[in-house]
Amino acid sequence: MSFKQLLQSWPAFSQQITAFSQELGLDSLTLHCDHAALRVNDFDKACQLHLDVASQGEILSNNVINGRPIIIIKLDEGLPFNQQTIDCIELPYPGEKQYPAEGWEHIELVLPCQATTTQELCEALIARVPSIAPILNGETAIKVKLSSPQGEHERLANPTIAFKQGNLCIKVHPASIEAVILSEQALD
Repeated sequence: MSFKQLLQSWPAFSQQITAFSQELGLDSLTLHCDHAALRVNDFDKACQLHLDVASQGEILSNNVINGRPIIIIKLDEGLPFNQQTIDCIELPYPGEKQYPAEGWEHIELVLPCQATTTQELCEALIARVPSIAPILNGETAIKVKLSSPQGEHERLANPTIAFKQGNLCIKVHPASIEAVILSEQALD
């Protein structure tokens, strides 16, 4: 899998993720999509993609999160998504989990708010999209995962809600990936 192949598969993934966003009711919020994420099961493929994608931009972060390296690359030329451009790619190196499909896996949307916990983030999202409450309450087939992932040097709380359906995932969090990276660099 090369970055060129990923770019060729982007329009189909973008259409699917847009439809999922509409199903969730998130499209009405016109949230900023700060990055798209890849999934790779093979370490050698991840190394090759790391080099391939990095040649198309600048590495903003190379951090260990939940026990594995995660690379954030800001692209020289962003990916078109709805009426915006996605500037960053997240490339996690493989861990113990094997993914059913390699390639594009999720996008992350920024919900501007002061939430520092997943509960506060859920409340902020329900306040803006009341129809999402049954999904968050587990009353639908859409899977929901609440987490607060944190990098080794991260100083900014960034709780996350992940909505998953099949091989598609949309994550919502209060801070952009670039703000999180800046918090990592602001060491004591």
